[in-house]
Amino acid sequence: MEFVAVILFFLIFLIILRGFPVAFVLGGVSVLVGLIFVPDFFSLLPMRIMGTMKNQVLIAVPLFVFMGFMLEKSGLADGLLETMAILFGKVKGGLAISVVIVGALLAASTGIVGATVITMGLISLPTMIKRNYSLELATGTIISSGTLGQIIPPSVVLVLLGSVLNVPVGDLFKAALIPGLILILGYIGYIFIISKLKPEYAPAIPKEEIDKFKGKGFVKRVITSLLFPLSLIILVLGSIFAGIASPTEAAAVGALGSILLAIIKGKCTFEVFSSVNRSTLLVTSMVFMILLGANTFSLVFRALGGDDMIVQLIQTMNFSPFVFLLIIMVLIFIIGFFIDFIEIIFIIIPVIYPALLVMEIDLIWFGILMALNLQTSFLTPPFGFALFYLKGVAPPEVTTKHIYRGIIPFMCIQLAILLIVMLFPSLIQFLM
Repeated sequence: MEFVAVILFFLIFLIILRGFPVAFVLGGVSVLVGLIFVPDFFSLLPMRIMGTMKNQVLIAVPLFVFMGFMLEKSGLADGLLETMAILFGKVKGGLAISVVIVGALLAASTGIVGATVITMGLISLPTMIKRNYSLELATGTIISSGTLGQIIPPSVVLVLLGSVLNVPVGDLFKAALIPGLILILGYIGYIFIISKLKPEYAPAIPKEEIDKFKGKGFVKRVITSLLFPLSLIILVLGSIFAGIASPTEAAAVGALGSILLAIIKGKCTFEVFSSVNRSTLLVTSMVFMILLGANTFSLVFRALGGDDMIVQLIQTMNFSPFVFLLIIMVLIFIIGFFIDFIEIIFIIIPVIYPALLVMEIDLIWFGILMALNLQTSFLTPPFGFALFYLKGVAPPEVTTKHIYRGIIPFMCIQLAILLIVMLFPSLIQFLM
């Protein structure tokens, strides 16, 4: 029966690579195999599905997604970027630094890499080109900041990882904060240094334009465009870290707060609200369909003895926990070139989960490494998803070569921080 489990895993993986819908492949193939090889399959499956649907932590997914889309589609992101750019305007590379900060805020609230990279590309890339920024620096900044949502809380990725690894989502949020901040500082540090060494790569905004923007109503624009969205993120995270609210309750506060911000800005029109609801529904439906399919797969895989086989295989090879972890990280890094993070979380992790328990690997630490790893694979040439997302919305003068060359320094920063977190697990325990 273990042999059937192996065939099931690779069959699903190959069909997904062929481009078939993940949710239906996971659920459909697993149901067929379970019907044939697993006794009482249909008496076990409903209990598994209902257990997932009753998981209150997962309610945070649509709420966080709604919050992010509302901040983006209501135009709050435009005002946030414009205000940040002026505040950093006198600094060489100030526009790029503001893109990193705004990208981090949007990425954290949305957690969907494609949506954030495309949004940041549409908003900031034309502006950076108009300011005579280096195309390599502009594209690298946008892609790297757009993928920060994989690690910076509150992140949908961390919510899903918490659900699959059976660890508190709040603990994952706390553990991810320091690595996320180090990443942001690493990106900003690189931009600052390259702007000093090669000023023509990132010109400062002309003083006349800054003075014009800082005219009448500047304080009001700063409050509504910068302080309000920033306060919302701090309120959501602060309530979780202080133990006042669960991630689900904090997500509800964030969703309501994003609506109030849109109303204050006069951007909460029927068209915007309808578009946000539609986008939220599509993303949430995709996530939960994959989740149900993944639950069906893990039920069948476990019933066929796949879990026991993997544990026995690892024990036979006599890997140390660190070597095993290193192998898993490399495999996930490569797989991340070809399939999305949601599929990886729901397909790969349930398969290796028993081995993680046997190896006594800290699951919080593993979850943070997973998030960093997936983020790195998403921006690594030549297959990183985020590269293609930006290319799809970039002007004709931005070539694939520009994008590949621009992302390499940010990818090196990412790999360095991933290695640091692997070697120094205490980094993630600072706030716990």
